[in-house]
Amino acid sequence: MAALTIAFLMPREAAEHNAMLDFHKHPKALKLASDGPFGKFDRQQLQRGFAVYKEVCSACHSANLLSFRNLAEIGYDEGQVKTIAKEWSHEVPSVNPDTGEAATRPGLPTDRIPSPYPNEVAARAANNNALPPDLSLIAKAREGGPAYIYSLLTGYQNPPANLPKELQPGTGLHYNPYFANLNLAMAPPLTSDGQVTYGEGNPPATVDQMAKDVTAFLVWAAEPNLEKRHQTGWAVLGFLLFATVLAYLSYRNIWAGVKH
Repeated sequence: MAALTIAFLMPREAAEHNAMLDFHKHPKALKLASDGPFGKFDRQQLQRGFAVYKEVCSACHSANLLSFRNLAEIGYDEGQVKTIAKEWSHEVPSVNPDTGEAATRPGLPTDRIPSPYPNEVAARAANNNALPPDLSLIAKAREGGPAYIYSLLTGYQNPPANLPKELQPGTGLHYNPYFANLNLAMAPPLTSDGQVTYGEGNPPATVDQMAKDVTAFLVWAAEPNLEKRHQTGWAVLGFLLFATVLAYLSYRNIWAGVKH
């Protein structure tokens, strides 16, 4: 595929593309509790990941396919969900039922998690003309999925000394060998251990742990029915196995007295 892409590039572009491939890294290995056909979500990790999203990622990224009430699925009770919605969205646009005039209201569990920007123009203006992607489906939308997200969050570094000049990060860009173009507009979101406060009974909030936790949360956000799908798949497989055995025994019984 890379060779096919290069074939359609101008000589200079092809050279830059080849150089880019030399410095690009494949995602790091990542193991999550939800991996594999028997995978289940770690609710405690999902809540830690939500805390990272809320305190760090939500400053730039929306998750507009998630409603606050969906957080009940990762272990928050009804009161906690109401509090999160109210504290997050103090002024949700509404209409005064008595006058019909525009008004605002506190956030409700039924509300979607809002975007930090009123529109795309404002989002680009605040991010060096780069549009921060919505994170609702990011774990499925990017090649490599969870491993890519984890690697990107932990992959920021100074450009290597032998990086060609044309690939050096420009103004407002940051070098990350796990990003396709090596340089991206998003500054390192996780900058220090303890950036997000985890409660008692949780592992230390190191940069690596926070990256794993928010990745796990985004995997859940992209596929909240993963556990049910696994359960259904195994139930169907068990039924098919039983039906196959039953069909074979029926076959033996029906043809038992017939010479072959």
